[in-house]
This record gives sequence, structure tokens and C-alpha cells, in this order.
Amino acid sequence: MRIGVDARLMHHQRAGISKYTWHLLQALAKQDLDDEFITFQHRKHRESIIRSANFRRATLYSPVHTRLEQVLLPLELLRFPLDLIHATDFIQPLHSRVPAVITVHDLAFLHYPHFMTARSAAYYSQIDRAVRNAAAIIVPSESTKQDLIAMLGVDNARINVIYEAAAEMFTPLPIDAASECVRREYGLVQPYILCVGTIEPRKNIIGLLHAFQHLRTRYNMQEVTLALAGGKGWLYEETLDTVNKLELNGSVSFLGRVSDESLHNLYAAARCTVHPAFYEGFGLPPLESMACGTPTIVSNVSSLPEVVQDAALLVDPNTSEEIAVAMHRLISDDALHGELSEKGLRRAGCFSWDRAATATLEVYRKVADQRSHAASRLL
Repeated sequence: MRIGVDARLMHHQRAGISKYTWHLLQALAKQDLDDEFITFQHRKHRESIIRSANFRRATLYSPVHTRLEQVLLPLELLRFPLDLIHATDFIQPLHSRVPAVITVHDLAFLHYPHFMTARSAAYYSQIDRAVRNAAAIIVPSESTKQDLIAMLGVDNARINVIYEAAAEMFTPLPIDAASECVRREYGLVQPYILCVGTIEPRKNIIGLLHAFQHLRTRYNMQEVTLALAGGKGWLYEETLDTVNKLELNGSVSFLGRVSDESLHNLYAAARCTVHPAFYEGFGLPPLESMACGTPTIVSNVSSLPEVVQDAALLVDPNTSEEIAVAMHRLISDDALHGELSEKGLRRAGCFSWDRAATATLEVYRKVADQRSHAASRLL
């Protein structure tokens, strides 16, 4: 097979979908030495995403997430004789005859349309056509699969649940060494609570800030600090205003985007992590935290209970007091902390990018077989 993978988004952002694309390609390169892969990259993305004998880089000039994309992208792809294309960013080239596999990471834009910018709304408004025209659909959780069935009417048989995984580098570290690295780089001292993710409304950072204030005032835990690792998203200023209103300036640290190496130390040295999002299609940070042996608190909604099962504390994201109680339990109860650390390590071990790559290859081959059978019927 000749498989194209649309990786243009990786030039614009390094989190979320780009991480998914990178880890999947690395795992595919280890397993599939027979098929030919073409990674389509943005013209300004000079470095090849992956170096492997059966992978080659191709430059595309079509802009990402604009009106021109669906006009120019199918025309550019005419230069490449592909058996299929994998669109890892929800929407495939809708006017191309090349069979497409799409990854739908979540349906947050349908659940919470008021959290979207106008540009995002325009892009994701194409989702109905995307799922209708796709040869196969990959989702990262059963929760997202059920969303596709209920909200978009997609046939169950066309949806493939393929779980993501934490990167192999995320493992437990010696706490003293990790704490020293975090202190030198960010000025953080223990105990601190870590939240990882883009600072935007869907991640419920404002709810977390209210819970953190509750922890400090009601439970008198003045020594605990909160570290937020993630890029500035939509309505970031509202989050800063909340920090000021709650008088948390000296207790909350905005770390911005951090490298994987720094994130590893941050996870390992944290007393616990919190992921209070209103909705997630999968939720990678809790899994990364568990892989490092650090207990985590997650919302009891969408895919998050499916991912963590009994290896984390589940809370109502709409109730700040409940989030505060969970944080207090993990800070004050060493036995509970140790129990969830062990459970988290076992749960994280259930996921791997190698298994994700194997399952993705099976989807590719199924699509190729369907195309071959359809062509033979026409002869």
C-alpha cells in the first residue's frame, strides 16, 4: 500500500493531535516495513517528522483550518498516487477520490459550541461530511464512539476504537532528583499539585482555581501550590483574572508549554495531578501521570472514567468543593496515595503505541481490501 498521512498541523502546535500523529508514526515505522508512507508536512516545517526507509516527506502548501484548504488540498494530492490517506485532524480532503481514514478525537465542539472560536466553528462544521465520506473512522475511546453514534448517526461498524498511550519515557523517577530539577527550572517546591493542558474553558481551569482556593481556606493547606503546564488558549485572560480575584497570585504558577523532559520531572515530583475537564475524547495527561506513579484526579465524565477505571479519584467537574476534597485526600492520606500510585502504574501498562499501531494497520488494510474488491466488481 501507499499510505499518506496528513501531518501539516504539527507545524502549528505540538500538543494533542500532533502528539498523537507523531507517536503513531513512530510506532508504525517500527512495525510496517512493507508499505510505503508519505508524511505530508507544512511547507514551513523543515525537519522530517520521521526517518525510516519506507517513509518519505512531502511538502504541501494548502493552509490548515481555512476556507481555502478544501479547495487546494485535493488538487495538491493529485500528484501522489495513494491507496488511502489518514487524516489525523478530524477532516479529510472532502473532494478527493482517495479513500480516507479519519481520526475523530472527540466531539467537544458539538457538546460545547460556546467554547469555540469562529475559526474553529467553521472548521468543525465539516464533521458531518467528513464522517459520511470517510472509508473508516478511528476514535480513542468507547465514549467517543457512542458520541459519534448518538450525535452524528454513524454506523457502529464503521467506527474503530483504538486507545492512545503515554510515551515510553513516562516512568517513575527518583522523587528527590525530580524535585530538585523542578525547583531549579520552575522554582516549585513540594508539595504542589499539577494540571497539564491548554488553558482554555473546556479544561475547566477556572473551576480548578476555585477548588484550590477552597483547599487553602477551608482545609488550611497554605503550603500547597498549584502548577499549570500548558499553552495559552482561548479566554486565557479570564483565567488570569480569576487568579487575581481569588488572591492566588503567589500560589499558582503558569509554566506555559514545557518540554517532555521537563514534564516528566513535573509529573514525578508532584504530589498529585488534576484533570478537571468538562469533556475529553481520551485524556492523555492522566495516563501520563499514572505512568509516572503519580496519583491523579479526573472528572467523572466522558472518556475519563473509561481510561482510569479504579486507578484514580473521580470528581464532578461542576463542583469545586468535590475537587477540593479529592486534592485534600491525596495530600493528607499517604496510604491512599500509595494505593493509587500502584493502581495507576498497572492501569497505564494496559496501553501502548505498539498496540495502537497494530490496530491502525488493520484498519488501513481493511480499507485497501474494500477498495480492491470494489474495483474488481467493476471489471
